[in-house]
Amino acid sequence: QVHLVESGGDLVQPGGSLRLSCAASGINFKLYTMKWYRQVPGKERELVATVTGGGITDYADSVKGRFTISRNNVYNRTYLQMNSLTPEDTAIYYCNTNAFGRNFWGRGTQVTVSS
Repeated sequence: QVHLVESGGDLVQPGGSLRLSCAASGINFKLYTMKWYRQVPGKERELVATVTGGGITDYADSVKGRFTISRNNVYNRTYLQMNSLTPEDTAIYYCNTNAFGRNFWGRGTQVTVSS
C-alpha cells in the first residue's frame, strides 16, 4: 500500500523560508517521479515542482528561482525548500506520485504566509 505523509507546513512571514518533507512508503521509491502540488480553497490543485527518480527537476513558473525540490532515495523522502515566500504561496501543499496505474496523495500540509 502506497503511503505519503507531508510535514513542515507552518505560518511564516513574507520573505521567509520553509522546508516541506514527504515520507513515502509502499513503493520502490527511487524508481518513481515525485511531485509537489498546492491548492487554495476554491481553486484547482496546481503542480509546483517535479523530481524524477534520477533527480531531474521541473518547476512552475511562479516558483522558479525560489523553490527547490529534492529527494533522498535512501530515506524515501522528497523535500521542497521554499524561499522568498509571498502571501500568494499560501496553500495546502500535497505530495504526489503515480504508481501502479494510479495517483497517490498525502493529506497535505498547510503553508500560510502572512505578516
